[in-house]
Amino acid sequence: MRRGGGVRHNRPVTRFLPPRPTPRGGRWSDAALALVLALVGSRYVLIIDGPVGWLGRPLLVLLAPLPLVLRRRFPLAVLWAVLVLAVPVGRLSGDLGYWEGVVCLVAIHNATVHCVHRAATLASLPAAAAGLVLLFTGAKLPEFPNGVVALLVLIPVLAVAYEIRQWRRRVDEQRERLLALERGQVEALNRAVEHERARIARELHDVVTHNVGVMVIQAGAARKIMDKEPDLAREALLAVESGGRAAMTELRQVMGLLTMDSDGPDAAADLVPQPGVDRLDALVDGVRRAGLPVELTVLGPPRAVPPGVELAAYRVVQEALTNTIKHAGGATAEVNVEYTAERLRVEITDTGGRPGAAAATGSGRGLIGLRERLSVHGGTLETGPRPRGGYRVRALIPLEGP
Repeated sequence: MRRGGGVRHNRPVTRFLPPRPTPRGGRWSDAALALVLALVGSRYVLIIDGPVGWLGRPLLVLLAPLPLVLRRRFPLAVLWAVLVLAVPVGRLSGDLGYWEGVVCLVAIHNATVHCVHRAATLASLPAAAAGLVLLFTGAKLPEFPNGVVALLVLIPVLAVAYEIRQWRRRVDEQRERLLALERGQVEALNRAVEHERARIARELHDVVTHNVGVMVIQAGAARKIMDKEPDLAREALLAVESGGRAAMTELRQVMGLLTMDSDGPDAAADLVPQPGVDRLDALVDGVRRAGLPVELTVLGPPRAVPPGVELAAYRVVQEALTNTIKHAGGATAEVNVEYTAERLRVEITDTGGRPGAAAATGSGRGLIGLRERLSVHGGTLETGPRPRGGYRVRALIPLEGP
């Protein structure tokens, strides 16, 4: 182990793995396989013509396939045990050589399939192949009719064809999965782009609609009183200038977020913090200068809230007061912000009035954008007329415990 908590492995992890447990049904099948091979081998023991006495023949039948009982639990050890037993015994007789070669083939296949030690298995295969060569060199192979030979040749051909078919099917399935994954990634990218466009559209709408709306009203008022009351007209033009600067600042904020990666770290130098509840006083003052009487009330002890919640609350007040200017000329408005332990309540009400010239240009996108913005933070937006006249906009945003 190295300092810093890192663990260094010099050998494959599989070397330290315990033997695989053999299922209960697998144990019985392994024992049955060893028994079948022993019974089949008994035929060759009966016809053996080598120097092996009758007392040793049953032992030879049992010893060679006996390790296969543990073939799944210790596949590599079983392979070597079978080779050690089978090669000397198979060299005693050509009949036994063929039978012992079959037992070795079973052990080789088993080790190749079940052994987790790949390097050791590959190193053992040359020895196993050499043992097979020794066994089958002097073995008496059985003779089969031509029809049976044709079937014996057909079986591996069918097996290879089946494996090729399965391989092609797996390749096709893998290709389909890759294509589906690629399509999913493209769709996710498109959704992310659409969401980002919607977010940018909301930001631009909130910035442009409010500031430009106030500037239009102030400029119109200045035009009407320019000849009669130039001092008031000058104040209105100053308000237009102030609103234009505020709009440019927020637009620069939005554009800076879009170009920060391409312009490098210096692009963030001109950015300012996003507006929050602490800047509602300045927002209300700007609306008052536009001719709408507004009262701001903050209830409860102010507390730290996430920047996204601060921005959402600010945009709710901004959008509601902008709509009041556009749709309720001559009205008065109230803004109430209440901090509680569970949520932040923002409520804007007005007394109602006559629609302005800009009322016909509204598309309702502002309220839709507010609902989307609030839903990100688990908040809700309620809008509608008041029983005694006017309009109410109420936003409830849940807060985490302090």
